[in-house]
Formats: sequence, C-alpha cells, structure tokens
Amino acid sequence: MPAPESAFTDIENRESTKVAALDLGSNSFHLVVARIVADSVQILHTIKQKVRLAEGLDDNDVLSDEAISRGLDILALMAQSLTGFSPDSVRIVATHTLRKAKNAKVFIKAARKIMPYPVEIISGIEEARLIYSGVAHTSYDDGQRLVVDIGGGSTECIIGEGLEPLLLRSVKMGCVSYTQRFFANGDVSKKRFNRAVTAAQQELELLDKKYRKLGWQCCIGTSGTIRTILDVAAKLSANPQKSTIDLADLAQISELCCKADRVEDIQLDGLGEDRQPVFVAGLAILTAVFKSFDIAEMAYSTSALREGVIYEMEDGLARNDIRQRSAESLATRYDVDTEQARRVLATTMQLYDACQSGWQLDNNELKSMLGWAALLHEVGLQINSRAVQRHSAYILQQVELPGFNQEQQELLAMLAGVHRKKIRLAELPELDQYDTGQVYKLIALLRLAVLLNIQRQDDSVPKLDVQSKNSVISLTFADQWLDEQPLLAADLAREAEQIHTLKIELQFE
Repeated sequence: MPAPESAFTDIENRESTKVAALDLGSNSFHLVVARIVADSVQILHTIKQKVRLAEGLDDNDVLSDEAISRGLDILALMAQSLTGFSPDSVRIVATHTLRKAKNAKVFIKAARKIMPYPVEIISGIEEARLIYSGVAHTSYDDGQRLVVDIGGGSTECIIGEGLEPLLLRSVKMGCVSYTQRFFANGDVSKKRFNRAVTAAQQELELLDKKYRKLGWQCCIGTSGTIRTILDVAAKLSANPQKSTIDLADLAQISELCCKADRVEDIQLDGLGEDRQPVFVAGLAILTAVFKSFDIAEMAYSTSALREGVIYEMEDGLARNDIRQRSAESLATRYDVDTEQARRVLATTMQLYDACQSGWQLDNNELKSMLGWAALLHEVGLQINSRAVQRHSAYILQQVELPGFNQEQQELLAMLAGVHRKKIRLAELPELDQYDTGQVYKLIALLRLAVLLNIQRQDDSVPKLDVQSKNSVISLTFADQWLDEQPLLAADLAREAEQIHTLKIELQFE
C-alpha cells in the first residue's frame, strides 16, 4: 500500500500567481487573498475587520487622529497576511471616507510605512464599476441586472448586462454616515427611521427614473448590511433557505427595530454585535432603494469590490480596455484632434523607450499614464486655445474616468496642465503612488513630444537619436537638420530653460 509521503511526487504544479486585494471601506476593511491558476481565480482566504473610519470624519471633512489610528492598527494586523507578496500582486483601494477626507494623505503616508504597497483612492464611479465586476464574475443571470451595494459612506447602484456595466452611480449615503445623522445618540423611533428613508429617497431622486427606464431582469445586493438584513429576514420567516429580500421583509424588520427605542436594545436573530450599531441606518437606506427603484425582490451576492479588483488583476488587459473607453468617450465629447493626439503619442512613446534604461523608467504603469496623457493633453482645446493646458487640467481633474483611480487622474491632469508654457513646481500636487523624480521626467518627455509636433503634420518629426543618463536628455538630429529649422531650435532652447526647473538638462544639436 503506497504511503502518503510518496503521493503527488510526480504531479507537476501548473503555473500560478498569488494576488491580494484590500478594500479600505468606510465601515470595514476587507482583505482577499487569491490564487490565479489556469485563467481562474481561487479565493484562498479573506479577512474582515470593523474600523468605522467614517465615524472619525468631522463636519469639515477632517479625519480624526483616533480614526486614523484605528485604521492603521487594522492595517498592521492585515500586513502579516501579505508578507512576501510582490508589489504588482497587491492592490489596495480606498473608498468614500478617504475620498472625502482632506487629510487623507496623512493616513496614506502612515499606511505606506506599514505596507510597501500604494493606496489608491478611487472615485465613486470606479468603486461602482469594480463592485459590478465582482458580482458579474461570480454570478450568472440572463438579461440586465441591478446591483446595489450599501457601504459605510456611500451607496453604489449599477445596471449591467453580462460583464458590462451600463449605468453607474455612487450616492453619498451610507450606514455609518446615516447612523451619525439620524441615530447618533442611539435613539430609534418610527419618526427618525422615516426621516432617514425620506432623506435617502431624496438622494435617489435624480437616478430613479433613469434606472427604471433602463430596467433590469434581476436585482442583486452586496455588502454586510444587505447580508445581515437577509439573515434577519430568514430567521423571522423560519426559512433558513430564504434567498431574497422584499419590501414586506424590510417593513417587518423596521417595525421591530423601532419598538426597541434604543439601538443597543435591538434583539434580532441574525443580527451580530458588530453590525448592530449601524443596522437601522442601513435598513433605512435599503428601504429607500426598494421604494425609489420599485424593486420587487433582491438576491444577495457575497462578491463585491475586492473580488472585482481581484478579477481585474487576473485579466491584465481589462483595465486598459476600460481606460480606452474612458479616453475615447472624453475625446469624442470634447472634439479632440485625434490625429494630432496620435502624433504626440507616437513621439512620446519613442522618447520614453529611448530614455527608459538611462532614466530607469522601469514601471509599466508610468508608460501607460504618459500615453494616456499624450492622447488627452489637448482635451481643453474646445474651451479655448489660450491656456489650453489649464483647461485640459481642469477637465481631467473633474470628469469621471472609469479605469483610473483618484491619484492617476491627478497625474493625468498634472501632465496635461504643464505640457506647454511655464512650469510652476509649487503648483504641482504631491503624489504618493509615483516618485517625484520620475514624474518630472514624464513631464519633460510629454513637453518635448508636443514641441516636436508643433507643426501638426504627419512626418514633421525627423529621425533623431535620443540618449539619457542621470538627469540629462540629449537629442541629436540627423544631417544637421536642425540648422535649417531656426524657429524649432529657438523653441528647444527656451524649452531647455523650462525643464531645467525640473532639474533636467536638455542638450540638442
């Protein structure tokens, strides 16, 4: 009889990759560790810790030291599960509270000392997209589906079909923020509950008609709030197999909650101590969602934002496809001269490839961001050709760009905002995900590409040799071509003065 010790010795393991996604939510932090093998995702383990970060956000949108400390303590705990992970196999995304906090960078800088991975603050639309991706990859339904996620500070509502989101919205209402607003002292009453429902319906007024018009064949809820409501509804119905929630369930549960008078006195089977403080607020928001969208019933999905992040990591092309759609939509909306954009892109990539080794630009994300900036640097031209760089920066700062996180949008806006004219270092935002020296080099490359394509004609850029080392970039034009271009030579001389501000020396001949 073969011994267990001899088993599996001749079986070759297929190539696999371990990845991790950490969701820094307003109510809880969620960590998911997964294994990607044979184009499939296998969840290895998950960690969820209550933080209630949103409770520390004051009326001036400043996050308290206590809340920051709570969050950092949880990160230190979760860091143990990420030992040995390479930088490109971990993605940390932060949502509503850090999106809103004016001092979010204080938290992010402290977090970087605990974990050697960047924290991405994502927009509400990007959060909604990733939530839908998590649900869509783990459940199958015919036709269109409505997905609802109630977080600590925001609620996301998405209609999609298959893997494709069709309508994405993030609304500023969550179980923690509504607890503070309507149940701050722990009192519960029918009047308070109805006020919370009405306030949530008011937030949804601009969405409900559009959502009902597009329609859906099934409705899916995700998040701890909806899971707990389903658990309580199942206990009340004495049906452990209950898999959906309806408005009658919500009405019954709210009636029982309001009879308790105090949040801490609510006694419901299926309601745990960790969820109890924010349960009534979450119940009010879900009631409003049901009423506003006229939902008949809602099923529950265990997958959400962090699974969406994991599945996107599994398919490296997914985010670039989304970014392409975002960029093309913006180009169409603002009538970008796409031929010029592609000329600048081609020159920018030529310069980047030539400088990649000498300038140690070994991050693919840097090249990607530079490429998108090259394509979108003139998006503000439709507003006014004067100060186009400022108009472009403003648009890229303010517009929704699915596929890009908050800091990536800041970087795009920065690059577009200094693609011409004077460089004012004091006006450049401080970035946490990107090295300042490397960002300065991206600025220089984009500015040079724009300058070399100033004639806005195909084949106007001659063959040139590009060399880089340390803080120097050298352009050598073939056959004394530059001697016959006095205007360009003068422009390059002026540009050398500008990028010297970035501590970069431009040489040309």
